[in-house]
Amino acid sequence: MSQNFSEITPDIRALASLCRENNNIDPALYTKFDVKRGLRDINGKGVLTGLTEISEIRSGKEVDGKSIPTDGELFYRGYNVKDLVQGCMSDKRFGFEETTYLLLFGQLPSSEQLDNFQKILAGYRSLPPSFVRDVIMKAPSQDMMNTLSRSVLTLYSYDERPDDISLENVLRQSLQLIAEFPLLSVYGYHAYRHYHCDDSLFIGTPDPSLSTAENILHILRPDGSYSKLEAHVLDIALILHAEHGGGNNSSFTTHVVTSSGTDTYSAIAAALGSLKGPRHGGANVKVAHMFNDMKQSISDWNDDDEIRQYLRDLLDKKAFDKSGLIYGMGHAVYSISDPRARIFKRFVAQLSTEKNRSAEYNLYEKVERLAPEVIAEKRNIYKGVSANVDFFSGFAYQLLNLPLELFTPFFAISRISGWCAHRLEELLSGGKIIRPAYKSVCTEQDYIPLKDRS
Repeated sequence: MSQNFSEITPDIRALASLCRENNNIDPALYTKFDVKRGLRDINGKGVLTGLTEISEIRSGKEVDGKSIPTDGELFYRGYNVKDLVQGCMSDKRFGFEETTYLLLFGQLPSSEQLDNFQKILAGYRSLPPSFVRDVIMKAPSQDMMNTLSRSVLTLYSYDERPDDISLENVLRQSLQLIAEFPLLSVYGYHAYRHYHCDDSLFIGTPDPSLSTAENILHILRPDGSYSKLEAHVLDIALILHAEHGGGNNSSFTTHVVTSSGTDTYSAIAAALGSLKGPRHGGANVKVAHMFNDMKQSISDWNDDDEIRQYLRDLLDKKAFDKSGLIYGMGHAVYSISDPRARIFKRFVAQLSTEKNRSAEYNLYEKVERLAPEVIAEKRNIYKGVSANVDFFSGFAYQLLNLPLELFTPFFAISRISGWCAHRLEELLSGGKIIRPAYKSVCTEQDYIPLKDRS
């Protein structure tokens, strides 16, 4: 009889109880030893653990020695991301490739430099022979982030210089992975749909003349069609998700793992593992699920009182997943506003009009306005609460008819630009292996011989 390795047996439950019993640290000890849990203080300010030139988050200003919250701002290499988006939209062109160039090389490209960079990425936008058949099609997972991680780790075996961490080689690997991520994600999704949902297998071929955003829609959809607004909204989403300071969980993971001297594929796989978590990149999926439940639970989407009550039920663990959270609201750094949400919001509004789904967009606007009020009523909060980028990105992806399984991989398709920039920065400027301190609060014990243990 074959063993079911997924079964949680009574033995495992007993061991889990033992584990639970002996791994509870008294919360008061964190205060006693002034431990910054999550590497943040009580106001959410991160502990300074490194320096970076890649991006900066601003959420307040110093006045008479006190930090005063302000509207959030995000800078890539000193450039306000709001201006980067506006510049691309004014010229009616796609900006993710330019953003990637800026993050990696520290300056905006000239027209000639950008054209050459786009050609380099287009040249790398393919996979090794038989990779789709031998790797992606084998044992397709229902979780696309795990599929993506497995593919990245397997690419190590196809690289003739996988462990070479010279600047030139890591840059080459980085550009290849940036170009390959859309293919790995979309092909992984198609393989999953084919084997688990009996869909026809469709493997689209990227077009070297198209941008990253256009190519994603081109290879994802069987007919390869999309509107200009759809492609531009996806491009803006890629720009806004590309980087968010060295302290975000996945970028910090990239620094930590890179500091050990490991290979690029291992470092990026580690970052993917971080991003998969629902507290990080998986949050937009939670927002989408929450709103689907909200739409079914609320009879009148224009009734502020009914919406307020649903939000109260969320906080009281009576609605949706009973976690006590309103997903998409609040951020570890931003309090008054998340600049990415502010920028993205108006483009999502345009897309909702094109898709005849303005009523749903209006519901999002109402929740954005009402949720901070309800949270302030129900919670003791140390800083303001506002909608974060996940609040609108999940809805935008739904408007784009993107499958829910690809929401977080699309985040990764964007954020790998920032990860690679941080990996290069760590290799060039880091110097030491990152090793923060943990204080042991365990009582010293006398050894007990095996025969004397009960």
